[in-house]
Amino acid sequence: MSLFWRIFALNAVVLGTATALLLWAPVTVSVPVVLTEAIILVGGLAVMLVANAVLLRLGLAPLDRLRKLMTTVDLLRPGQRLPASGGGEVAEVIRTFNAMLERLEQERATSSARALLAQEAERRRIAQELHDEVGQSMTAILLGLKRAADGAPAPLREDIHEVQEITRGSLDEIRRLVRRLRPGALDDLGLVSALTSLTEDFATHTGLQVTRRFDADLPVLAPETELVLYRVAQESLTNVARHADAQRVTVALRRTDDGVVLAVTDDGSGIQAPREGAGIRGMRERALLIGGSLEITPAPRSGTRVQLTAPDVRKQPDDD
Repeated sequence: MSLFWRIFALNAVVLGTATALLLWAPVTVSVPVVLTEAIILVGGLAVMLVANAVLLRLGLAPLDRLRKLMTTVDLLRPGQRLPASGGGEVAEVIRTFNAMLERLEQERATSSARALLAQEAERRRIAQELHDEVGQSMTAILLGLKRAADGAPAPLREDIHEVQEITRGSLDEIRRLVRRLRPGALDDLGLVSALTSLTEDFATHTGLQVTRRFDADLPVLAPETELVLYRVAQESLTNVARHADAQRVTVALRRTDDGVVLAVTDDGSGIQAPREGAGIRGMRERALLIGGSLEITPAPRSGTRVQLTAPDVRKQPDDD
């Protein structure tokens, strides 16, 4: 039944019922109208209006649910759909909206994957240039300063040593940036070693107490999954350092029946506002890239917990 005929039928039911009551009810209307007859007529009108409103509300309820979903839908939380059963215009509109959401989610996932892959490629390129060009140049500067210090007089030697320390600190900072841009431990030693190095570096630079809890029987994960887990842990720790005002952080990686779960929990001030910034939305996009799910909830006592559930996608051997 189309929307027009549905509304027409609802109104016809109300008007038909009112007509039947007027025909068969022992009620007459005098001229002029007496008080009791006016009360009966006004009461009947009120009943008609209430019945019409209730029936219209029931008939248009699917459209109201569609409106609410349209105002709250988020492509970074896929799977939000409305049931559409039967025929008619309303069911067809809901099915069309569900199909549109499916298409938009697929296009968003595809575009996000391309953007994230391009981002990682650019990170790798910048890290390589910092390591090969800037890092080697600063190493050569350190060697030149050492030679100059060996042949310099005592007062000048102290100044050269001071410049050496500044240069060495800058070189260490460049190496730290290189590790943040493209963690070599992730490619060479695996996810656990990379997360260990990340948390140690985080504790050194922030002074926060970091506890690691990694299961010993973690499954073999695809390189894309390991990279997403690492980036989510990295962004979570960055948020803790910037916003949480925490003292302790726990980074846990455990195995489940159908994958692995990464949890970063702090004891800070907790979630202050429901609005999500670019960092959190970036983590959600990375989670969708591997078919995972991201949850950000208050910690059991205080603070915030960021939990990423990643599927167990094992590395596939080369076809050749």
